[in-house]
Amino acid sequence: MDLFEYQGKQFFARYGMPVSPGEIAFTVEEAVAAAERIGMPVMVKAQVHTGGRGKAGGVKFAATIDDVREHAANILGLDISGHVVGRVWIELASDIAEEYYASFTLDRSARKHLGMLSAEGGVEIETVADENPDAIAKIWIDPVDGLDEATARAWVAAANLPEAAVEGTVDILQKLYTAYVDGDADLVEINPLILTPDGRVHVLDAKVTLDGSAVFRHEDYAVFDETQTRDERETAAHARGLQYVGLDGSVGVIANGAGLAMSTVDVVNQVGGSPANFLDIGGGANADVMAGALEVINNDPAVRSIFINIFGGITRGEEVANGIIGALERVRIDAPIVIRLDGTNAEEGRAILEPHLSDTLQMAPTMLEAARRAVELAASAGTDENREA
Repeated sequence: MDLFEYQGKQFFARYGMPVSPGEIAFTVEEAVAAAERIGMPVMVKAQVHTGGRGKAGGVKFAATIDDVREHAANILGLDISGHVVGRVWIELASDIAEEYYASFTLDRSARKHLGMLSAEGGVEIETVADENPDAIAKIWIDPVDGLDEATARAWVAAANLPEAAVEGTVDILQKLYTAYVDGDADLVEINPLILTPDGRVHVLDAKVTLDGSAVFRHEDYAVFDETQTRDERETAAHARGLQYVGLDGSVGVIANGAGLAMSTVDVVNQVGGSPANFLDIGGGANADVMAGALEVINNDPAVRSIFINIFGGITRGEEVANGIIGALERVRIDAPIVIRLDGTNAEEGRAILEPHLSDTLQMAPTMLEAARRAVELAASAGTDENREA
């Protein structure tokens, strides 16, 4: 779950990190009113779930109220990499002496948290990694041990930050790590972390990705969820508790487990097709879950066939089969379906499905064969529609 910059700063402020005063605005008038309350000068910053705001004209300095009015008018409605700006953050402008970079994320291969710190902030860290990798000081933190002050100081020294920034950076790094762990984040990033002319270390930008699977531990995260950018398909899937990502293809994908869903998307591409979505129904494949998944995919006009790929584990094959049949009795499906069912009690499940098979409900023994058949059906449906047109 990606947060807007202003939400990331609110999140950081909970853990005692210094952020600039600011207000969110949805209209030009609200932006002007916010600037008048905050005091000049201010920054007018587009709030979108993507990078490249500055290059796209989405971040502007405003010395006067007239500047605020002009910049807000230009930024609201601006398209930045396919994201249309619907809100701007009005923030008290900061004087900057130096810019740094700091972040924490998970290094799955090392099974540790990865911290990155650099004296070269204000630019994309990927650029620094390509052009001057030695400028990034990395540490791997055992979750059991955490980040203590001595380790943070050694890390700051390794990054060659100036003496004036040491104390403030050590303090912020420890708070940033606490926010990352206690807040169940996948990523926390400050870019830039600034040193002001009067010697203060300050958070100037915030990028936060929260673990959506941990939201149940944080009731206050509901406000963040409400502002997530979703298309109509993703909104419908989210309302049903389904893990869904919309894509641009014609083969609808339903699988149980994120890994299997990713593999299904890959194999559809491998056999020459194009997946319409990633959809993980999780561990359950009962009639309610399956019906919800089929409704979401069926409402996508681009879908020409549906590939249901289930590997039974805790959920047994006969439960999956009965769930599919029950769902099909409740949902009128426009596209043909290909099912691949394997795993626990798969034979029993396939026997239950057998009497219901037809031209529009087919079954294949392997994932590869099922993918090929789903792609063929999608192509055939597209050809038929072109003929009718």
